[in-house]
Amino acid sequence: MSNRRGARIASAVQQEVSRLLLTEVKDPRIGIISVTGVTMNDDLSVAHIQYLPLGGLGDRKAIQEGLKSAARSMRGTVGRALGTRHSPELRFEIDRNLEYSLHMNDVLSNLPKPADQTPPDANLADDAPSKDDEG
Repeated sequence: MSNRRGARIASAVQQEVSRLLLTEVKDPRIGIISVTGVTMNDDLSVAHIQYLPLGGLGDRKAIQEGLKSAARSMRGTVGRALGTRHSPELRFEIDRNLEYSLHMNDVLSNLPKPADQTPPDANLADDAPSKDDEG
């Protein structure tokens, strides 16, 4: 399989799933979510769909159950939109990149501030001979 084909199919899956979640899926457990990315396995039989709930994280377990239920009904529609022989299985996973970046931001902001230090190169500049000393 070509990587370009997998990327093209992943992009098409992302567009179609986003459209379906916005217009056709009416499960109140899901609410409004943003599909942040799709990766396909090597044989294109499984689409791993990363998502983020908008407006807060909400009840993750209820959202996941709602998406799992909706995935069954969306699979056929996605397969028809792709025009492939087999429809990929849709597996939803919460995107943890935002949480990780917020955590790392907190860690970095809580690091102790170093004492006022001069850069190591500044000391070398003081030891270098000046033009007045050359003469």
